[in-house]
Amino acid sequence: MWHTVRPLRAMHITQLNRECLLHLFSFLDKDSRKNLASTCPQLQDVFEDPALWPLLHFRSLLELKKDNFLLSPALRSLSICWYSSRVQVCSVEDWLKSALQRSICSRHESLVNDFLLRVCDRCPNLASVTLSGCGHVTDDCLARLLRCCPRLRALRLENCARVTNRTLAAVAAHGRALQTLHVDFCRNVSAAGLRRLRAACPRLVLRAEHSAAMIPDQLPSASGTALLKLMPR
Repeated sequence: MWHTVRPLRAMHITQLNRECLLHLFSFLDKDSRKNLASTCPQLQDVFEDPALWPLLHFRSLLELKKDNFLLSPALRSLSICWYSSRVQVCSVEDWLKSALQRSICSRHESLVNDFLLRVCDRCPNLASVTLSGCGHVTDDCLARLLRCCPRLRALRLENCARVTNRTLAAVAAHGRALQTLHVDFCRNVSAAGLRRLRAACPRLVLRAEHSAAMIPDQLPSASGTALLKLMPR
């Protein structure tokens, strides 16, 4: 006896339930999620679900200006790792920068600070932050992050030239939940500042590779300023 085999009907993606759609979206990068969400309101609604965004990783500062991600209380881990030749330009002391170098920095110097201020307002449950190559991030911005994210357990900073002992003091004052702090290659962090932090927070896992051994920023002397004026710009 022969049985007729009915062909399988194709299922449209929007027929999947919410849990399946979230699982599907989780395999996509930020741009792919945004592109898929633009195809219909139902998928846009999935894109805007905070459950989809517990982790955010950015490989360049320009990515911070895009609208292909969501900041929400669901965010637990944030990393901004900029590995570019322009990082070296950002690390040059301001008074030593040429006009070209200042022009390059002016295009992105406020991006990380402005972005972190948005994080402070929207992501109070943040547990881990990694910043690498963010030469313009400031002590004030990091202090506010520590105050606004009381559950922050890990703060990893690498090659952040403007980070100073003031950030260490903010950790001692506001980083009650902080368990791990890295300040690697942050030249304006001193050995004395590290000693004070270790004394104030003996349980903190503190790492500062090469930071205290690097030459910190210095204000130009009168002779240095005169010599600088003679140098080609």
